[in-house]
Amino acid sequence: MASRQGIDTAITNRLGSDHQFLFFAVKAQFDTETIRLWTGVDSLVVDGETYEGAGTLLSVGDIEDTMEVKSSNLTVTLSGMDSTVMNLALSEDLHNRKIFLYMGFLMGGSNESAGEVMMFSGRMSNVSISDDADNGATISINAENRLVDLNRPSNLRYTNASQQIISSTDTGFKYVQAIQGKELLWGRPSNSDTSGGGNGHEGNEGGRQSRR
Repeated sequence: MASRQGIDTAITNRLGSDHQFLFFAVKAQFDTETIRLWTGVDSLVVDGETYEGAGTLLSVGDIEDTMEVKSSNLTVTLSGMDSTVMNLALSEDLHNRKIFLYMGFLMGGSNESAGEVMMFSGRMSNVSISDDADNGATISINAENRLVDLNRPSNLRYTNASQQIISSTDTGFKYVQAIQGKELLWGRPSNSDTSGGGNGHEGNEGGRQSRR
């Protein structure tokens, strides 16, 4: 049976244990700062990066995982946020900024990760903020799966100018414009190759006579 990408031996071994200690980690890349939070306390290192514990203040919406190639959305909610996160949500342009969600396994009784797998990779689409006197500010970030790009036009053409945007050293479309409207002679001689004079005329006459 094929394994899901990102599930390595460490995670496979952890899945075979009697007790599991799951956690979720969210990384949101704003223009001026990257926010890294996880559903635990204190700090946690994931893939060489430090995530700050948000405990139960961080919640993740339902994640749909199917065999179909389609985009599934994600909602991440942060409750009781401090001024740093609030200022980012209010002042930053988060549309189309990247966001990642990891699911990992803790070593029992510690803040050491036994392995993680990426559950979601996409872009933030919008944010909603609500303020409650008892619970404080709650921020909900909606994100689109990266597969949504399959439904967006690339606005690229099969021209040299468009190809230079992708790779400045690629010359595969260098002569596309030059061959526009160019006449290609295939299976017949060009005007310069046909012989003139009486021979050509006689040949044509002979052809017509034989058909009669």
